[in-house]
Amino acid sequence: MTNKISKAFETENKKTFIGFLTAGDPDADSTVKFILEMERAGADLIEIGIPFSDPTAEGVVIQEANIRALGNGMTTDGVFEIVRRVREVSQIPLAFMTYVNPVFHYGYDRFFAKCEELGVDAIIIPDVPFEEKEELLEPATAHNVHVISMISPTSESRIQAIASKATGFIYVVSSMGVTGVRSEINTDLPAMVESIRKVTDVPCAIGFGISTPKQAKKMAAVSDGAIVGSAIVKIIAQYGSEAAPKLYEYVKSMKDAVKEA
Repeated sequence: MTNKISKAFETENKKTFIGFLTAGDPDADSTVKFILEMERAGADLIEIGIPFSDPTAEGVVIQEANIRALGNGMTTDGVFEIVRRVREVSQIPLAFMTYVNPVFHYGYDRFFAKCEELGVDAIIIPDVPFEEKEELLEPATAHNVHVISMISPTSESRIQAIASKATGFIYVVSSMGVTGVRSEINTDLPAMVESIRKVTDVPCAIGFGISTPKQAKKMAAVSDGAIVGSAIVKIIAQYGSEAAPKLYEYVKSMKDAVKEA
């Protein structure tokens, strides 16, 4: 399968910065503006969260962003419209982050056909276990959308089984629990990445808990990149529709740190 995901990992120093935001927080116009500003600041791939009422993998920061976006009337079709507007001016690689319920209710084939039409390159669905992803995989692959595999500290003996079937990139979960800023990340990530490397050359990026340039550089040093969500969403929560300059400043600092890894 060929789409723009591989381009995200073909950066100058082979280290990728991935940023996340929730679609519709605080509104659709701002989300479009923020995505483009993050790209301008150096983000290589953007994860767009489709708001959902029960985001089980998310900490308080992203839960509250989901509530704000849903309260402002954001829908799955509204998220697709945001992507359409971004695609009028940008070809940055895009991945949806969502839960199986919204995709199931939209209709798998209809959902992934829309992704293909608008240029959504991948999807991350935390509540679908590796063993149960086949029903998603077929329609997604038919429409050129990668279903991103997540590998966590609890994957243990399953790490290589999951990695061997991964496409696009591998989302390495840095620590147990839900998303959110962490002062320390103590998981043996080099060992996890080494285990992955034994069975695949699919790039892997580390996420969950990364918020500072120092952390981003450390994570990128042992993998192909760093993923940041809650710290970005906190900036949006604080500054609302005026967050673009602050996002630019923050994302640039994180991308610069990843480059140094």
